[in-house]
Amino acid sequence: MAYFPLTNQTLGHFVTPLLPFNIFPAGDWALFPYFYALQTQPDIMQLFRNLLLLCLCVCIGLPVLSQDITWSADGNAYYTEENGAIMAYQVKDNQRSEKVPAKALSAAGTISSFTFSPDEQKVLIFSNTRRVWRYNTRGDYWLYDLKTSQLKKLGKSLPETTLMFTKLSPDGKKAAYVSDHNLYVEDLVSGKIEQLTKDGTRRLINGTFDWAYEEEFGCRDGFRWSNDSRSIAYWQIDARKIRDFLMIRNTDSIYSYTIPVEYPKAGVSPSACKVGVVNLATKKTTWMQVPGDAQQHYIPRMEWMPGKNSLMIQQLNRKQNTSKLMVLDPVSGKAQTVYTETDEAWLDVKSAWDDGDITGWDWIQDGKAFMWVSEKDGWRHLYRISADGKQEQLLTPGDYDVININKIDEKNNLVYFIASPENATQQYLYRIPLSGGKAERVTPASQAGIHKYKISSNALFAIHSFENHQFTPQSERISLPDHKSLSGKDFGAAAGRKNNVEFFKITTEDGVTMDGWITKPSNFDSTKKYPVVFYVYGEPASCTVQDGFGNAQNFLYAGNMSEDGYIYISLDNRGTPAPKGRTWRKSIYRKVGVLNARDQAMGAKEILKWPFVDADRIAVWGWSGGGSMTLNLLFQYPEIYKTGIAVAAVANQLTYDNIYQERFMGLPSENLEDFVKGSPITYAKNLQGQLLYIHGTGDDNVHYQNAEMLVNELIKYRKLFQFMPYPNRTHGISEGAGTYEHLSALYTQFLREHCKPGAK
Repeated sequence: MAYFPLTNQTLGHFVTPLLPFNIFPAGDWALFPYFYALQTQPDIMQLFRNLLLLCLCVCIGLPVLSQDITWSADGNAYYTEENGAIMAYQVKDNQRSEKVPAKALSAAGTISSFTFSPDEQKVLIFSNTRRVWRYNTRGDYWLYDLKTSQLKKLGKSLPETTLMFTKLSPDGKKAAYVSDHNLYVEDLVSGKIEQLTKDGTRRLINGTFDWAYEEEFGCRDGFRWSNDSRSIAYWQIDARKIRDFLMIRNTDSIYSYTIPVEYPKAGVSPSACKVGVVNLATKKTTWMQVPGDAQQHYIPRMEWMPGKNSLMIQQLNRKQNTSKLMVLDPVSGKAQTVYTETDEAWLDVKSAWDDGDITGWDWIQDGKAFMWVSEKDGWRHLYRISADGKQEQLLTPGDYDVININKIDEKNNLVYFIASPENATQQYLYRIPLSGGKAERVTPASQAGIHKYKISSNALFAIHSFENHQFTPQSERISLPDHKSLSGKDFGAAAGRKNNVEFFKITTEDGVTMDGWITKPSNFDSTKKYPVVFYVYGEPASCTVQDGFGNAQNFLYAGNMSEDGYIYISLDNRGTPAPKGRTWRKSIYRKVGVLNARDQAMGAKEILKWPFVDADRIAVWGWSGGGSMTLNLLFQYPEIYKTGIAVAAVANQLTYDNIYQERFMGLPSENLEDFVKGSPITYAKNLQGQLLYIHGTGDDNVHYQNAEMLVNELIKYRKLFQFMPYPNRTHGISEGAGTYEHLSALYTQFLREHCKPGAK
C-alpha cells in the first residue's frame, strides 16, 4: 500500500539514439518490467506505461540498457553499463568510450549496478541479484581495480548471492557488507574478512531492516561508514516480539507448509530499533542512548555529520506526528535533541520528497547547516537549519509545494527542486539562491507536462526527460542553468500532438475541486449515452491524475476501451499526495476510507449529470489501496456504482501494517472507531451491484486474510459476488505461467458482461 507512484524516474526513460539511456533506472529491474512493477506499486494503471515504453523502444530499435547512469566525479561525463561493459559518455558531445571492458567483468555475472570510488580507480560491481521483500537487494559484489585490471570477488567465504549494501570505506582500504543479518568488514588488500556482529537472525536484524521499515519508510541499507573509516554505525531491528504472519502454501507439495513473515499489524507495537557503533579495532559495539521506549518509536534516518565524529538521527514517535533530530556521541552513546517538529496529523520522512531515497542528509556549509523540508506553514517548503538546530530560515516562501529536492549547488549558491505551482498534475525544475527567495522556473515554459532531471555532480549538466499525455517520454542532455539542449532536441512541438486524453476539473457539492482525466469513446457522439469506468486509488501513497504519457491507459483491459465504447475516468481526491498544500494532503487523517470515498463518490455524482453518461452503467476498479477504495465505493454508494473490480484490497484496516495504517489513522487503542468506519468490511452488507474480488494467497503485503474476512461477511448477508484467488501469488499477482493473461481475460470478461460497452 505505501509506495511511490510510478514516474519517469522510477519507470524509465524513452531512449533516444543520441543519448543511450536507461529505460529502468531505479536499479535492479526484472527482465520483464510488468512483473517487477506489479509487485511494487499501487498505481497499477501505470504499468501499461512501462510496458508501452519498452515496446516502443524495441519496435523502433532504440537501446534498452540495464542500468542507471552514474555521474563522473567531475560531472563532465556519465557512466552506464552496456552488454556487460561500463561505458563513458562525455556530456557536451556525447563521445562514447569504454571505461571497463566487458571481458574484464565477465566473471561477475549479470551486472545490476556499479559504484566508483571517489578517485574512480576502483569500481564496485553488484551482480546476480536476488529479491528480498520487494527489491533485489542481495547478490554478489566484485571489486575491479582499473590500475591493475584485476577483478576480485568480495565475501568469498560467505554463501553465494548473500551480500547486501556493500560499501567501500572512505579511505578506500576496506569494504563492509551485510550477510544473513550480520555485518562484516573485509580488508581489500589481504582479503581478511571479520564478522562484526554475531547475533543476527531472521528476527534480530543487523545492518538492514524488517518488512515494515522497508515497505513504509524505504529503509533498506542499514549501516554507515564513519568519516575516518574507523567505525561503522548500524541499525539493529529486534522483531522477536513481533508475531509471525503465516502464509500457507498448498500447491507446491502434497502436504502444505507455511511461510512466516514478522509483520506488525495496526495496533501492535513496532519492532524495537536501536543504533550501534562498532569500533573496527576492538570489534565492540557501543549502543546509542536514544531516549524513549524502543518499541514505541521509529528511527528512519541516521547519518554521520560531515567532518565530525558525531551521528545525527531522526526519531519519530509511534503516531509519527513528532519528529526529533538528535546528535549522538558514538563514544559515550549520549544523545542530544537539537530540533523538534510536530504536526496534528503526521510528518513525512525524507523518502517522501527525495524520490523514495531515505539515505543521506542534505548538508551545506561544510556541515554547519542542512536543508530541511517541512509543511509547518501549510506548504511543503525548504528550510535551512543550523547543525545545532538553533537557527532556522524559510528558503522557499509562497503558496506552493516543493515536490522534491533535485540538487544543491553550493558553488553557485543555488538549490534546484521540482515544483508545479499552477498545475498539480505536472512538474518542473525550479531554482532559488541558497539564501532563499522567489523561485525561478528553469524548465522552458513551452514544455507543459512532467519533467525529470538527473543533475551532474558539478551542476553544469543534466539528463532531462519530458513527457505529457500527448508526448512520449523523451530524454536529452542539457546544460545548466540555461537549460540549453546538447542533443539538438526541440520539445516545444509537443503541444501539437493529439490523442483522446483530456484533463478536467470538477467541483463537488462539498466545494472540493478535483483534477481528473478522461478518455472518451472513438467516434464519440454527445447525443448518446456511454458507460463509465472509474479508475481509483485515493490514499496518501499515490496520485492517479498526472500529465504523463500512457497514464490514462488500462493495462488490464484486453482490448481498446475507447474503441469498445467506454468512457474511462480517474479523479484525485483529497488525501492524495498532490502538490496542493498540507490541508489537501492531510485532511484525510483518521478518515481513510471515509473522506476519500466521499470525494470520489461526489465527483462521480457530478459526472453523472453529464448528458452522455449512462447512470445505469457505472463501474469502478482499483488495486491495493485502489481495491479498498473500490469496495468502499461499491458498498457505501451503491446508488452510484453498479459494478466493481477490486484487486488485492485491504478489507479490514486492522490487518495492515502498523507504520502505514497508524501514520494516517492514529492508534487503534485511542480511536478504534475510525479504523472500523474506514474499512470496507463494515459496509459489505450494503452490496447491491456486481463485484469481482481478486487476491493472491501469497500476498505478503495485503494479506489474503482480507479476502477471507470479506468473503465471510458477504456470505453472512447472502450477497452474491465473484471471487478469484490466485494461489501463491504475491501482491502483484504476477507469478506463474499464464497469470497475466488469465487475470486480464477475467477482468475484461467481467467488465464487459456487467458494464456493457457501447453507446445507447
